Amino acid sequence: MVIKAKERVFLLPSTSTAFVVIAELQVPIEHREEFLKICQFDSEHSVADEPGCRQFDVLIQPESPETIVLYEVYDDRAAFDTHLTMPHFAPFAEGLERLNIPKPNVRFFTRNNP
Repeated sequence: MVIKAKERVFLLPSTSTAFVVIAELQVPIEHREEFLKICQFDSEHSVADEPGCRQFDVLIQPESPETIVLYEVYDDRAAFDTHLTMPHFAPFAEGLERLNIPKPNVRFFTRNNP
């Protein structure tokens, strides 16, 4: 199977495993738009600049505008650990503190598609 995402092409084997990160954040409504821009920057650069990042979605709930969920898919835990050291991650980490966003609820999964 071939998947195209922006400028990258992924060749996936018939059995695909991945390291999945789901982070749920509660963002004060007055900082929502600014924080969404920060998330978009991190998302775009993660997919474009990190070979181990397969997907990075920023999700919102219309009925709960203060909730933002990040759905991230990496080749493995090492690729995620690398993500945390990338230059485009720094504005995200700084934004959490500067905008007084509580520590996110982060869950880790292993995806196994038969």
